Amino acid sequence: MPETLHRNARPPMSMDAAPASGTASATPRPTARPRTWVTPLLVEREAAGHDPDDPAVRRFWSAIVGPSAVADLLRLTAAARQQRRIREPVRLAQLAAEGLVDRSRDLVLVRPRIPFLG
Repeated sequence: MPETLHRNARPPMSMDAAPASGTASATPRPTARPRTWVTPLLVEREAAGHDPDDPAVRRFWSAIVGPSAVADLLRLTAAARQQRRIREPVRLAQLAAEGLVDRSRDLVLVRPRIPFLG
């Protein structure tokens, strides 16, 4: 009987083997949506702060906004410098709430330098 569930297992799991690579087409969940494309632009504001490559950015800003938000910020900064579009970062709203980026429809305004803390 295919798709046998072991109900006593926590969490319940299927005991069927996964299909061989390339034999089954993956269908996304109906609720899955691809993230929209955004265009990051560098905004020339006051240039006080850390360079995005500075180790202090990863060390101290990660403690405030989290490592995934810092990774998104570094990705946005790199894309803005290379003038290329990227998929909307997962933590974009958090970065905007902290004042690290500004969002205007499909544009994301990114500072060239990350502000000092304190």
